Amino acid sequence: MHPAHLAPSAEAFSLATPVRLWEDGFAADPHGHYERLRAQGPIGWAELAPGVPAYVVVDRRAALDLLQDSETWSRDPRPWEVTVAEDSPVLGMMRWRPNTLFADGQDHLRYRRTLVDAFALIEPHDLRELVHRAVDVLVSGFGPDGGADLVRDFTRPLMALVFNSLFGLPDREGDRLRDSIGAMMEGGEKAALGEQEYGRYVLELIAAKTTKRGNDLTSWLLDHPLELTPEEVTWQVFLTLAAGLEPTANLVSNALSRILGNAAYYTTLTSGSRPIMDAVMEVLRYETPMSNYGIHYARQPVSFHGVWVREAVPVVISYGALAHFAEVEQRPAGGHHPHDASHLSFSAGPHACPVKHHTLLIATEAIERLTQWLPDLDLTTARPDLTWRPGPFHRCLTALPVRFTPRALDVPGAR
Repeated sequence: MHPAHLAPSAEAFSLATPVRLWEDGFAADPHGHYERLRAQGPIGWAELAPGVPAYVVVDRRAALDLLQDSETWSRDPRPWEVTVAEDSPVLGMMRWRPNTLFADGQDHLRYRRTLVDAFALIEPHDLRELVHRAVDVLVSGFGPDGGADLVRDFTRPLMALVFNSLFGLPDREGDRLRDSIGAMMEGGEKAALGEQEYGRYVLELIAAKTTKRGNDLTSWLLDHPLELTPEEVTWQVFLTLAAGLEPTANLVSNALSRILGNAAYYTTLTSGSRPIMDAVMEVLRYETPMSNYGIHYARQPVSFHGVWVREAVPVVISYGALAHFAEVEQRPAGGHHPHDASHLSFSAGPHACPVKHHTLLIATEAIERLTQWLPDLDLTTARPDLTWRPGPFHRCLTALPVRFTPRALDVPGAR
């Protein structure tokens, strides 16, 4: 009988050896971990950190059933929080805050509306120009060198420049923003310090915009007609800035690694015969930058796809597992059209990402602008030998070393 039909008790299920998503081996071999979770059925038993168990959904149908059912499932982690040590490295990504990610019902709708309205004030043309300027600044720095690490020198500082500008702080704060969010998302020993530093960053941003408004997302949230409190705006910014910066940087890095790892594929993109969006959509479908998130909690004990799920235990959507099994099972049979939205990287249901079009615009424009400046980018490390940062939540390269013909952007006619 298939494991999904065994419907084990909560006690029996929790006695199974959990798949450790926090161990070093997960970053190196996520697919092996997903296979072990899938062997348990559509829902596996895992650890997000030592002593922090979770149910992990690795089946697409089960994921959609959960994401679209707000009656059975809540996003509020507070019943779980009281069971976890205060120094747990995953708290920075999972603790309750008054924002759209951790809210249900009317509170969620109210917070979501403010985000949708604020981002609607960003003109696509202005966002495109902002990305282009940021790319130009960075490439002008490493272009003459003939080599770079596209993670360290491009994708992460690029997103810090873009999102700093969108939320209203100067470029000089970019390194601080990037490093604090990165440490928090890794969920390791430096996670708590990263959360604290990022929290200080956001509080300073709110204080600055409370004193003097600007033409930026933070000011628009403070002035929204729904009248969020300063605390609510703080936590909206805390969520949105982190959710925008790190995953978008990872999306661009992962896309560049796939593009550059296949010379024929790269040629079709740089020649214009195939759009950059194809590469971005491929990553969203098969190597999503947020591997495990979309965390829910059962409002009361419930039998779900053959597993008795307890209250106050995280139920994590493994977007990485869904992507892996989609690539294994669907691609050889013809796969998807490049522009369809069958992937769940932006989640689904009432908590689906409200600003995915902005993310796609930033990612595609960043890659296109970079490859226009440096059309002969070449990996200096074979793609199978690239290494990945640890952490249970994300899929993120440690480095993406490349070489290219040196290019000075400030020379007339260089473009």
